[in-house]
Amino acid sequence: METITSKDNKRVKYVKKLIASASFRRSESLFTAEGLRLCGDALRSGVTVESAYFSEDFCEKHGDFVERAEKSAGKCFVLKNGIFSALCDTKTPQGVLFVIKTLDKTLDFDKMKKNGNIVALENIQDPANLGTILRSAEAFGVDGVVLSRDCCDIYAPKVIRGSMGAVFRQPFEIVDDLPAFIRGFNRVGTSYAAVLDRDSVPLGDCDFSVASLCAVGNEGNGLTDAVVAACTKKVFIPMNGGAESLNASAAASILIWEMIK
Repeated sequence: METITSKDNKRVKYVKKLIASASFRRSESLFTAEGLRLCGDALRSGVTVESAYFSEDFCEKHGDFVERAEKSAGKCFVLKNGIFSALCDTKTPQGVLFVIKTLDKTLDFDKMKKNGNIVALENIQDPANLGTILRSAEAFGVDGVVLSRDCCDIYAPKVIRGSMGAVFRQPFEIVDDLPAFIRGFNRVGTSYAAVLDRDSVPLGDCDFSVASLCAVGNEGNGLTDAVVAACTKKVFIPMNGGAESLNASAAASILIWEMIK
């Protein structure tokens, strides 16, 4: 492994830019994952690790992990402890960071199971919400997650951490025209727009035994009229008490559970 001893090293600057800039991540087709658990998930999931970075302390404590990473990563670097801490965006870095190739996939309608299910997300802006939705989608076995292009970056560090590694395994696709995607889905299944209208179908009355798609919108504004119009039906989650609505990730998780139970 090459040793990096200066914070001005070009590799350090490159990784810091990947962490900070969504546009740079897109242009490079790379993103970062930090921490022992996440990086271990990355290795087990078989993603392509372009490079791996370790602090000196981490190498001393986790020699077996470093050896495994060296077999999978394209390049490996060890950094002075202070330099590694300056590299990361977490308050207490664990000493390991991977740079990973992006994972975009294309969902094929014709190959979907008869009872396949998809969650469609429009303009979700909170990285914590997106990470939680991905985690729920993987946990309950959703066939795919579709994101509109204006959602927050799925490769942002906070999304990666919030997903707890689900982003490595959960099939997803980022689309430029979400209404068009939904209209295409309608050829093989039924799509539902999650809205607050009381004249919509209560969640408990929906039939998810066939291929289904549930669309969830922006935290403050919900779904756009174009997405609602593209969906076959509208659905709402019945609620008691004084709450007017649910957090986007909570609503998506409830919809996911109903889709697959």
